[in-house]
Amino acid sequence: MASRIADSLFAFTGPQQCLPRAPKVASARLSHGAYAVRPIDLLLKGSTHRTRRTIVPVKRRIGCIKAVAVPVAPPSADSAEEREQLAESYGFKQIGENLPDNVTLKDIMDTLPKEVFEIDDVKAWKTVLISVASYSLGLFMIAKAPWYLLPLAWAWTGTAITGFFVIGHDCAHKSFSKNKLVEDIVGTLAFLPLVYPYEPWRFKHDRHHAKTNMLVHDTAWQPVPPEEFDSSPALRKAIIFGYGPIRPWLSIAHWINWHFNLRKFRASEVNRVKISLACVFAFMAVGWPLIVAKVGLLGWVKFWLMPWLGYHFWMSTFTMVHHTAPHIPFKPADEWNAAQAQLNGTVHCDYPSWIEILCHDINVHIPHHISPRIPSYNLRAAHESIQENWGKYTNLATWNWRLMKTIMTVCHVYDKEENYIPFDRLAPEESQPITFLKKAMPDYAA
Repeated sequence: MASRIADSLFAFTGPQQCLPRAPKVASARLSHGAYAVRPIDLLLKGSTHRTRRTIVPVKRRIGCIKAVAVPVAPPSADSAEEREQLAESYGFKQIGENLPDNVTLKDIMDTLPKEVFEIDDVKAWKTVLISVASYSLGLFMIAKAPWYLLPLAWAWTGTAITGFFVIGHDCAHKSFSKNKLVEDIVGTLAFLPLVYPYEPWRFKHDRHHAKTNMLVHDTAWQPVPPEEFDSSPALRKAIIFGYGPIRPWLSIAHWINWHFNLRKFRASEVNRVKISLACVFAFMAVGWPLIVAKVGLLGWVKFWLMPWLGYHFWMSTFTMVHHTAPHIPFKPADEWNAAQAQLNGTVHCDYPSWIEILCHDINVHIPHHISPRIPSYNLRAAHESIQENWGKYTNLATWNWRLMKTIMTVCHVYDKEENYIPFDRLAPEESQPITFLKKAMPDYAA
């Protein structure tokens, strides 16, 4: 049961039958005098009805306006004006046009400059230097900071150690070094402080790139299947809480459930998985006792656990933002289009500069999904090329509270017409965590 709940919380429950998403219906343009209501406002109010409504005044009197509720179709993005309204509603800078069906991933890759694929050993090892130095500085800050500054030190150190993950991420994609053995060693070592087994993650992450935003098959954030949500009251409550307040740390469930079970891997993968697991368990068996011996159990919490939780905050947040929004569909395999999934279904999100530096531009994410072979230090050049040639099809954002509020309070259960249905429209009496988030989270957009 515990494994089942962990699977459900991250929507990795094995093959299930999902209905195809229906074609979008263009919404009618409002006449003069109609009130413009942001689509997200309708969702954030927590209505229990499935039909969205706009309020249209029909008669004006002094001190009184009578109104009727007119059902409308789910918001479409068929025009520039509609996309602009949705972008403002969801916390985006831009929502891209739909990529034509006849465009292939190769068409997009062919427009990228060849130099963005080139591996530069100096730049690659510079990322290692940045991460080692920033992590060492973080540990020094933790050691010297008074108790009231520890949260700042933990935030810095957790962000710095996320850079280690990005280095291992490049190694897994063969974009760190031309030497495969070097990549395997560096990737394994980079993941060790995170107690993350390198090879199991690599195998599962390759599947994410091959099946991005494909229902059931993508190994990243999936919409909650309706049948899972309705399966039992206990599981439903766990899912609501997991996709609600603890969603920024739900990658911990993914880490536990997906990377330590040999039965989840092919026979050809098992030997390499065992080596990675042995390295992780050796680090835990040797490294953790050494930390405790040196600084005590509270010191282990202070120097390792808190930065590790900071890393998982970024791991969950980054991956949520990369592919989750009300307008980005997950499609069944028979409707899935690789170019649309990688270009239209991936979000470029700008974070504060210090985060971008420590995390090696991992959130310049669209070019990484066009080709994972692009090294992290070339992602910005590749992004500029994509904006020049395909910019009108891309989803762009700067991290803001409205963006996070939209994801955490709206993007929940799969629906073939609306992409997502919020929990509180399906189970309002059990959705107190979502109600709390709607009240507590700011609605500020940068």
